[in-house]
Amino acid sequence: MLRKVSLALAATLMMSGMALADPIEGNWKTASGATAAISGSGSFSITLKTGKHAGKTIGSFKASGGGKYAGTITDPETDKTYNGKATLSGSSLKMSGCVLGGLICKSQTWSKL
Repeated sequence: MLRKVSLALAATLMMSGMALADPIEGNWKTASGATAAISGSGSFSITLKTGKHAGKTIGSFKASGGGKYAGTITDPETDKTYNGKATLSGSSLKMSGCVLGGLICKSQTWSKL
């Protein structure tokens, strides 16, 4: 009987973990109109799915808590990589990349598809 309860508990925990995907995961419409896919668990990869640079990986982020993420973001036009931050608010994701220790930053807001 203990074995059956243990198996049921393990199955429940595995299924609940799958159902609780991070809200940053999924497809996002970028400021340029392209679609970017964010996938992963704990560490997230951003790949462009449509547009001029389709198939290109442009970022890597880790969750820092409270809907905030930190990592790197690459400008697909120039191939330059910057320190990046992302903040999730509902179905919007504010992305920013900075140089010179955060003195010069650019940001854009993406929408969840």
